[in-house]
Amino acid sequence: MNKTEQLIETPSDSTGAVASSSAASVPSASVPASSFDPRVDLAAAVELAGRTLAAVRPGQYDAPTPCEEFDVRRLSSHLVAVVRRISVIGRGEDPFSVPSFADEIADGDWAAAWEPGAREVARVWADPAILGRQLRLPIGVLPGAAAAAVYTHELTVHTWDLARATGQSPDWDPALIERVIGVVRGALPAETRGGRIPFAEVVPVDADAPAIDRLVAWAGRRP
Repeated sequence: MNKTEQLIETPSDSTGAVASSSAASVPSASVPASSFDPRVDLAAAVELAGRTLAAVRPGQYDAPTPCEEFDVRRLSSHLVAVVRRISVIGRGEDPFSVPSFADEIADGDWAAAWEPGAREVARVWADPAILGRQLRLPIGVLPGAAAAAVYTHELTVHTWDLARATGQSPDWDPALIERVIGVVRGALPAETRGGRIPFAEVVPVDADAPAIDRLVAWAGRRP
């Protein structure tokens, strides 16, 4: 089961992707009061995910990833779907109108498909008013600021998954990761794992471990 994906997927997703990946009691993401604009982190996460996706080689498509049900091919397809969904959500449209996988894209064409998706995210999220707008995510309605944080987390963890599977070492921004950790620890407490909150248990890591290791460990990954 792809645990991080459960932050943004629900059983009501008509595409059927990750059909058992959420529950009604998944806590809502929140963003601490701050003058920081979470769109900055979202844009950086989109850019890094795109660079990581572009570096995937054909011989790696069948390689497993830390997402237990995703190989590199499936994760690459899903990432393209995620960047498309971020734009749809920003426009106030139905998030389920975007399938969870870009199955129409041929192997190796994911990076080319990513570029227009990333440009559309930048266009849709350019208006600062979006941060206070109520947006519909698959987990429910959240302010735009919280939605930006949720998808920064989603993209960051999946970028780590893809990088780990393909031998890449992205240039992680520790400050961005620390902000994501602050959000996800409030949205997904360690003690809620299991039962109706089907996330993997937190993996213990040293308190002084790199920020990216602490983030993925909180998502149940082994750094």
